[in-house]
Amino acid sequence: MAPSGTTRLAAVIGSPVRHSLSPRLHNAAFEAAGLDWTYVAFEVPAAGLRDALVGMRALGIAGLSVTTPHKDDAAALVDDLTPTAARLGAVNCIANVDGVLVGHNTDGEGFVRSLVAGAGFTPAGRRCVVLGAGGAARSLVLALADAGADEVVVVNRTVGRAERAAALAGDRGRVVAPALADSDLFDADLVVNATSVGMEGVDAHGLPCDPAVFHEGQIVVDLVYRPLVTNWIVEASAGGAWVANGVPMLAHQAAVQFEIWTGVPAPMDVMMAAVADSLG
Repeated sequence: MAPSGTTRLAAVIGSPVRHSLSPRLHNAAFEAAGLDWTYVAFEVPAAGLRDALVGMRALGIAGLSVTTPHKDDAAALVDDLTPTAARLGAVNCIANVDGVLVGHNTDGEGFVRSLVAGAGFTPAGRRCVVLGAGGAARSLVLALADAGADEVVVVNRTVGRAERAAALAGDRGRVVAPALADSDLFDADLVVNATSVGMEGVDAHGLPCDPAVFHEGQIVVDLVYRPLVTNWIVEASAGGAWVANGVPMLAHQAAVQFEIWTGVPAPMDVMMAAVADSLG
């Protein structure tokens, strides 16, 4: 659908942002849903976030996806926060509701949705391990706890960061040092790599933990999606675990944003196909 005078605008803001898959993903979804919307990318440096949000309100931009380096600062600048965004102190989605900018965080909900859709896995009553303690890890810890996980173990080299992440799970959160994590990894129903280990250009050949501990009946997810198949995923799969990369979470968290902005169910098959096509 060609843009017109009635077209509604959404965008991703961040720096760098030109590599983002979001425009292709959301525009495919808008077209499939028959919506007169379009989605673009705006390069916004750290110092420009406040002005960007003023512009969002002034121009009537309906929705923003928020990426690095703005997630934490955006939480302090929007008019209102959802309970999840407030607890995380981070925003990856903003909805313009009649001039009121509402901050959301869709990462955790998107991840849980991706587990249900891809593996038929629900976290309720399960033992979960999250590797890492950054923004993505924290959103997963909170979402898994809110979804009823029996235990959420955080494995991270920096104890203080791990403790802050595990605290989001309340009395079901626990911190384990990497050197002592093998038994928790073996016993886990779900293990998630939320670190950058294995990512192209960062530590492409590294392993976030020893995949020899994995076995049949476990779910192992690597949030890395460049490359699509990491060494860790290959080895975990060889051990019998059900494995997935970061593509499903990427698509499902975007689908949550789509639904927040439009009020229309997201066309997940189209969004998954758009991501897959973009990544080859």
